Amino acid sequence: MDTNDREHIRLKNGLLLTLRDAEPDDAERLLVYVEQIAGESDNVTMGPGEFGMSVEDERVYLKQIAEIPTSLYLIAEIEGEIVGTLSFSAGRRPRVRHVGEFGTSVLRKYWNLGIGHHMLMYLLDWARGTGIIRKINLRVRVDNLPAIHLYEKCGFVHEGRVSRELYIHGQFVGVFVMGMELDPK
Repeated sequence: MDTNDREHIRLKNGLLLTLRDAEPDDAERLLVYVEQIAGESDNVTMGPGEFGMSVEDERVYLKQIAEIPTSLYLIAEIEGEIVGTLSFSAGRRPRVRHVGEFGTSVLRKYWNLGIGHHMLMYLLDWARGTGIIRKINLRVRVDNLPAIHLYEKCGFVHEGRVSRELYIHGQFVGVFVMGMELDPK
């Protein structure tokens, strides 16, 4: 990837955030990031040791994502450290290739700096630029109020609620299904 494909943003604490597409060479660092996030946040769908991909599996996955025009794997970095990710995938069949779902995470020590917002804005710009994506969906824990507020502020609307979607620390947790239509047609 050309460095011109990177977006640089000065955060409110003065640090420089870089947003860029993931590359196969990021596989090992991404697996370390995923393990860290799995251990520090109950807002993701896995716990420590549950991801189950080898470095080679992750390399292959990242290569495949890069070749699909309706998929995105975004990395947020500060001073070379992966501090957040956002992944989006749309359907592959003609009837569903216009719609997809994303997931995102940010390392706890970088919460409340606007990184999630910047990644989300990147996703929306990218999706509109594809000429294909017309709807973006997400699932968010019903008790993750900061994330819900961010999504609402960016224009996502509540479309439903799923009970018992997650089972964490012996408790069931529901999720809201939210969506944004990019083109009303």
